[in-house]
Amino acid sequence: MTPTLTRARQRVDRTDWDGLAAELDEHGSAPTEQLLTPAECRDLAALYEKPELFRTTVDLARHRFGSGEYRYFTHDLPAPVAALRAALYPRLLPVARDWAARLGRPAPWPDSLEEWLERCHTAGQDRSAQILLRYGAGDWNALHRDVFGELVFPLQVVVGLDTHGTDYTGGEFLMVEQRPRAQSRGTSTVLRQGHGLVFTTRDRPVRTSRGWSAGPMRHGVSTVRSGRRRALGLVFHDAA
Repeated sequence: MTPTLTRARQRVDRTDWDGLAAELDEHGSAPTEQLLTPAECRDLAALYEKPELFRTTVDLARHRFGSGEYRYFTHDLPAPVAALRAALYPRLLPVARDWAARLGRPAPWPDSLEEWLERCHTAGQDRSAQILLRYGAGDWNALHRDVFGELVFPLQVVVGLDTHGTDYTGGEFLMVEQRPRAQSRGTSTVLRQGHGLVFTTRDRPVRTSRGWSAGPMRHGVSTVRSGRRRALGLVFHDAA
């Protein structure tokens, strides 16, 4: 095990994962303890200026997804990104399997992240989905889901790389839940620098009079009022 992976696992283990699972059940999102130091956040954010590290750049306005920009890393991930992804997967896996059981769905995720990604690649989902996002004043991200193919891991993580209120204002992380026969419910979360937010990729189990049903959810980013907001997105399935 590399020192970077050891450090990532130690930081991931600081989170109260039972409490986080309960909050995910209730809201579809939940914060972690600190995963990156401020210096590590600055170093990761600076990688945006190295296009050779990325397979593609997405202009949100061009695709009518909002305003701003993000880049998908290649599979040759920076060590801190690869380590965080590897450390988080086994912690998220029990929640994913529990949700699948409640919803009566298959739970195809093996114990190993490497094996799961091999299955994605065999199915034709062989493009990296790890994201570095950058928003300036006036930018925003429309509500959406990061599904990318038939094979989906139901949870993902976003890590704030800048300090809200100092580096930028606005830019809250948004989630909207579509409720059956009722108005939608929205929540907003300020990303703390270096802290993660675990959230559902597409839905969460909701108890009904007939048992469990899937509550569809989408996520996005509110308008950045000032400054620059950057974040790291960790997705646990690859893209077609």
